[in-house]
Amino acid sequence: MKPKRTSARRTGRRVSRIKRRTSRLVRQVAAVPIVNHPNPYVSVIIPAMNEAKTIAGVISGARGVHPRCEVIVIVNGSADQTAEIALSLGAHVISYELPLGHDAGRSVGAEVAKGEVLLFTDGDLVIPASGLRPFVTAISGGADIALNDYSGPVRRLSPHPVVLSKHALNILLGRPDLKGCSMTAVPHAISRRALEILGSQSLSRPPLAHAQAVLSGLRVVAAHKVHVGKLNAVRRKEDGTDPLQQLITADHMEAVSLLLEHRGNRAGFSDGTRRREMVR
Repeated sequence: MKPKRTSARRTGRRVSRIKRRTSRLVRQVAAVPIVNHPNPYVSVIIPAMNEAKTIAGVISGARGVHPRCEVIVIVNGSADQTAEIALSLGAHVISYELPLGHDAGRSVGAEVAKGEVLLFTDGDLVIPASGLRPFVTAISGGADIALNDYSGPVRRLSPHPVVLSKHALNILLGRPDLKGCSMTAVPHAISRRALEILGSQSLSRPPLAHAQAVLSGLRVVAAHKVHVGKLNAVRRKEDGTDPLQQLITADHMEAVSLLLEHRGNRAGFSDGTRRREMVR
């Protein structure tokens, strides 16, 4: 006769299963390297300024994107322990005493990156590896630029000037499908081929790099959505104005100028049914 299963035996089996699952999780966490790979496939580039509170979490997420990964942290203008923490976590740290300026760290990181895929994020955005891997996957699958599929808040009566600039640029570029997706926003990734065509210096001015990528025929896709609007800290305004907003919108205007140089005064759009010769 088959012996009756007791609750104690059942509990013992459940505990055994939990232990096995826990040990597997521990092995998975331990498998994530804490040093840069000598021959990386992915280079994660992280500009950081006074991000001692978040940099460890940012690096932790970056480490899990690929087994062959290097993390490059560009510490500029920091007065805290950002550089020391990044060094202790095995990152390649490039330090500057003074601030480099908005997005300049991307160019610095790209100059030294060894990977076939360059993944860009920021030192204040703690994103798990699961939220970063889709960008690497998109590049590995043949894309040259893999953008964050986040268009910003668009249901407001008066759209934010930066959001409006992104949408307008994509429409003029003939890529309305991208909506407000842009190289301005992180995370995003680019291929080694894209870096060679665009040049590392262009990455400091993302709207221009974005326009150049489309005009050069690179494959630009919206790869994965990370709601960075909820993650970004609110910036303090100076005298009621946001200098960063002004900088980004000005860069978009230069991107439009680049487009007009390539496609003519109407950016490649037809004149419709207008008969301008009849106007006096």
